[in-house]
Amino acid sequence: MFQFGYNTGVINAPQSVIEDFIVEAYTKRYGGIKEEVRNRATVIYAIAVAIFAVGGMIGGFGGGILANKLGRKRGLLLNNLMGIAGACLMGFCKYPNSYEMLIIGRFIIGFYCGLNTSLVPMYISEIAPLTLRGGLGTVNQLGVTIGLLVSQVLGIQQLLGNPEGWHLLLGITLCPAILQLVLFSFCPESPRHLLITKNREEEARKALRRLRASHHIEADIEEMKAEERAEQAEARTTLCQLIRTTSLRNPLVIAIVMQLSQQLSGINAVFYYSTVLFKNAGLSEEAAKYATTGIGVIMVTMTLISIPLMDKAGRRTLHLWGLGGMFIFSIFITISLLVKELIQWVTYLSVVSVLLFVVFFAVGPGSIPWMITAELFSQGPRPAAMSLAVLVNWMANFLVGIGFPALNAGLSSYVFLPFSILLAFFWVFTYRKVPETRNKTFEEIAAIFKSREDRKIFGDKPSGSDTEESPM
Repeated sequence: MFQFGYNTGVINAPQSVIEDFIVEAYTKRYGGIKEEVRNRATVIYAIAVAIFAVGGMIGGFGGGILANKLGRKRGLLLNNLMGIAGACLMGFCKYPNSYEMLIIGRFIIGFYCGLNTSLVPMYISEIAPLTLRGGLGTVNQLGVTIGLLVSQVLGIQQLLGNPEGWHLLLGITLCPAILQLVLFSFCPESPRHLLITKNREEEARKALRRLRASHHIEADIEEMKAEERAEQAEARTTLCQLIRTTSLRNPLVIAIVMQLSQQLSGINAVFYYSTVLFKNAGLSEEAAKYATTGIGVIMVTMTLISIPLMDKAGRRTLHLWGLGGMFIFSIFITISLLVKELIQWVTYLSVVSVLLFVVFFAVGPGSIPWMITAELFSQGPRPAAMSLAVLVNWMANFLVGIGFPALNAGLSSYVFLPFSILLAFFWVFTYRKVPETRNKTFEEIAAIFKSREDRKIFGDKPSGSDTEESPM
């Protein structure tokens, strides 16, 4: 997931340098009036930003099929070949003056990251012990935040965010792809996939002994077999069956809304266009780039803090805190943008508000939607559910990436107001509909939704056992 974070943030800092490259390449080929060429370069740059999410949609949607056909481990291994291809296209696009290579490379690296966002949370949720599942799921997000920070640091003008180094900044993603290809070959396949999907108990036991570094694995095996028995009636679930099955509809709606709560919170507007936002708030271009780097530092720090909290406070509680804090500071961002020209020190309020907005994102919405989607479903429907949820996540990512510049131009200082309204809706939805999954087996989580269905049919009042009191 390092690659997802790195390639999300890497395009931000060198925006003006990349646009200059596109202007130069376009002028050499077609000529044209400077102002018109500059406008076209801005459009081409926006396509290069957004095409990453298009690739992510396709890759994420195919993740479930790949997980069932090849397995979690082999799917992740082969996916690194896509990462290597995309990195090479982006890294070498400067030499033939080809912005088409840049766009195609961004598309391929998006496909690569989309597959990772589907396969990695699935793999982690299946190999993790029950008591560590939340913490290990947050480590997944830690990889994203470290990737984001590294991209921002390397994107500083004195390093690679300059006319001589920007293509290396994009192409350096080749290194982690090769590293993962080598290192992941030593990791075991998901024992849950081996036992339940492939019916290879001895291989599953061997993988589990490696993962637990112990021969005492009978409790894990029994838990998997209990899930397998419950699944025999379901078998493997296709996407169409997933959508049509009444008992799976509630967890599917929750999974989709949780993914939307991550992408439509406004966080990608900050990731993609933070430098522009800070400049609009009154910072110089250099100060804006350093403030953008501060976002990466905060994301890593808060993700580290949230790792032990995930299995103590719980997913639902942290998600509510995260959405609530983001709502409050999105209002502060709007206020600071409105009065920045009247009161000089409000520039600093704007920067602080954006940074605290990121803090609360890291507390909950940054990691929980990926984790909880894998937890809400048992082994049969999980791959199809992950595929659909990841598709929705990347579609929302694409809409924000392509639509935010127009939204910024149209709403100006009110640009964060739509995100504030959406954050309020997501908070209410989480409070009313999302169950707590902390320290629950996949079978126990499925039983929560079954009890909800029974209450609908028989009209019983809720017992209060399937949700926890809100902290807000």
